Parts: sequence; C-alpha cells; structure tokens
Amino acid sequence: MSFDYDLFVIGGGSGGVRAARIAASEHGAKVALAEEYRMGGTCVIRGCVPKKLMVFASSFPAAIAEAQAYGWDAQIGGFDWTAFRGKLDAELDRLEKIYRAGLNGANVTVYDTRATIKDAHTVCLASGEEVTAKHILVATGGRPFVPEFDGCEHVLTSNDIFKMESLPKSVLIVGGGYIACEFACVLNGLGVEVTLMNCSPLLRGFDAGARDLVVAQMEASGIKIVTGIVLDKVEKTDDGFAVHGSDLRDAQFGAVIYATGRIPLTEGLGLEDAGVTLNRNGSVKVDEWSQTNIPSIYAVGDVTDRINLTPVAIREGHAFSDTVFGGNPRHFDHEMVASAVFTQPEFASCGITEEQAQEQGGAEIYCSAFKPMRSSFAGAQDRVLMKLVVDKSSRRVLGCHIVAPEAGEMIQMVAIAMKMGATKEQFDATCAVHPTMAEELVTMRKPSRSY
Repeated sequence: MSFDYDLFVIGGGSGGVRAARIAASEHGAKVALAEEYRMGGTCVIRGCVPKKLMVFASSFPAAIAEAQAYGWDAQIGGFDWTAFRGKLDAELDRLEKIYRAGLNGANVTVYDTRATIKDAHTVCLASGEEVTAKHILVATGGRPFVPEFDGCEHVLTSNDIFKMESLPKSVLIVGGGYIACEFACVLNGLGVEVTLMNCSPLLRGFDAGARDLVVAQMEASGIKIVTGIVLDKVEKTDDGFAVHGSDLRDAQFGAVIYATGRIPLTEGLGLEDAGVTLNRNGSVKVDEWSQTNIPSIYAVGDVTDRINLTPVAIREGHAFSDTVFGGNPRHFDHEMVASAVFTQPEFASCGITEEQAQEQGGAEIYCSAFKPMRSSFAGAQDRVLMKLVVDKSSRRVLGCHIVAPEAGEMIQMVAIAMKMGATKEQFDATCAVHPTMAEELVTMRKPSRSY
C-alpha cells in the first residue's frame, strides 16, 4: 500500500517535534506534523519556559532585601506587569520560530490545523483533507482540569496566567500540586496577596520531610495556606469574585486560579473509533516502545501519562524515531528521572521517597537540615534540606531530595551518579566542595533513620 507520508505526528510540542525532526533529518522519513495552536506545546508556550521566567521576575524583591542585609543601599520600585508580559510574549514568539525552523530545516511538512485519526493509517485535517501515513504518532500533551461547579466559568487556569491584562491585588489558587505551589510563590513574589487552598495537604506524593519544609517556608513568606476545604461556588462581584466553600464563605479575591491537575488531551481525537485502547483517565495506553494496541499508532509525552516532564517526552520521541525509522530499537528508561519544583525555595528530587523506603524496608535515611551561610548572614530564617535514601544491602543511593536555592541545578548532577548506580560509600569518597550547600550530600556519615 502506498502512503502520503511515512510518519504523521499530531501535536507540535517537544515530544512530537523531536520525533518528527529525527525521523526526517536523521532517518530520511517523509514526515508531516499537525498543530492546531502554537508550535512548542505546553512547555514552551504555556508551561515551563514562561513559568521559569516568572520565577526569575518574582525573586528580585527577596534579592533586594538580602542585598540590604549585606550592606547595599538597594531599593526596588513597583513591578510593571505590562512591560514584563510584552517581553515574555516576544521571547515565546522567538522560541516558536526556532521550533518551526527546526521542522522546516528537516523538510517536515507542517499543517497549522487540528488533526484527528480516522483509522490506523488515515488522518483527517480540520480543512476536510485526508492524508495517509504508514505510522501515526500522537503527541497532543495535556490540558488543565477544572471540575464542574457553580461559577466554574469565572476561574482561570495555568494557561491563562501568562495572558492576564493586569495582576490582581489578591488571588485564590485552588490546588495542592507543584503547579499550584509554584504559581503561589511566583505571584506572592510579584506582590499579590495569595491564598492557596486545597482539600488535602500540599505536594502529596513528594518526600514528606522535604515537602513540609517547602510548605513551612511558603507560609513564612506570606502565603496563606488553607487545607481541608472544598470550594463549591464562585460568584462575580463588583470587587472581584466571591468564593464559597467551608471556611471561605463570602471571601473576596481579585482572581481565582484553578491548578487542580492536568488531563491527557485525547478527547475528540478519534482514537477510540480507530480501536486505540485508552486508560481510565483518558491517557493513551502504550507499551515500553510507546506503541499502542494498533501497531501503526504510537504515542509519546503527557498524553500517555507516564512521567509528565518535557525532557521525558523528548527522549520518548527520539527513541520512537530511532526504533521505527532508524533500525536502532531502543526505549526510554523511566527509572531515576530527576525533577524540580520551582517553588521558593526550590524542591528537587530523584528516585524514591523516604515513605516509599519505609514501606519497602531495608533502607537507611541520611538527612541534614540547616541554615545556609548566605541566608544566615542576612538574618533570614531560611533552611535547606539534603536527604539521601540508601539501600542497606546494595548500598546504592535510591533517592535524593533537596530543598534549597538552585536545587534543580544540584539534582541534575546527583541524578547522573544515581543513574550509574552510585553507592553511599562512593558519595562519601567524593571530596566536598567547601563552603557550599551541596557538600552536605557527601559529608553525611551516620543514618538519621533506618527501616
């Protein structure tokens, strides 16, 4: 059978673009890609990149206060959201052009339109055109989830934050995951009065000791955290929004932001009609090769709900193209993937948590919490935490959790050693760099706890 393309990719995010570019430029495949919004996906356009730039912007008031403590006659004025947003939009435009240039340079045909799947080898474009492909790759990512409730049409999501015309004086953020906590810290740093509400404790699933320290320091920075509450109504008022829900009845906020998780973007794609099996949460069910139950259809990235991180999607997309078009069968190893939460302070981790180690047994916990030199000199109450989870028998470091400024930079280096199977004794044999915060990772000699 003759096909229009060797590969048709649905979704122009990091995973889809990488797969398309590698298949075309390195393996000579004839490739097309469809994207209905903007090239770059969640990470570049409405996630990691704009969020991190907002993190940078929000950190300057604390830096000025610290400079004053160090003897500088430093002052800071008001924050110009409009000026910042203009530069942010220009930067995202620049990055999108880079993504497009990469596809064009690889001779990938780009369709700026929505695409759905008709059958195992046919894709339907919103224009009505149908094209065929030997292989189809679904890389549509995810979207913010907002539950149905009275007044849900009034709330914003993480997608909307970057497009706000002005910063509200006060905001209620609903959610307890890393996105909610990150934006709470960002908006707090930009001068917004922030209340963070969730029905359960924040940052569930993360290491409890590290999580508790992050939450305590968020509260110390002025963020009001309220848990055990379920919001049931939001009303538009002359002054903003009135919120109803347990102890928050009739509370007023300038804006309400929902960060209650993300769901795979599979609705209306035609996957089920094509026979593709979906998981209960709507994600695409794939095997270790990112292949669905329909041999010609694959999926990578957040739409599969494996590890929802941009670098993971990129690796999955690259491995897919090498396997299917490069004659080099390989799949991405989802073990020991490091990640960082860009709260203030940052929280980074790799491997298992202390709670998981306790459940499994046979582990030692090495932990150190202290005031870092820089903050201590400035009179701040900031604390950092370094924790290692070590297997008793093999002595391998199975988990590392860091709460500290630039924790994400530290965990990247630690993850290399952990991926190589480094033992606690090899950490100990590594000479410390002094004075640094990270030296604690190689100077903790006695376990704090054992399971």
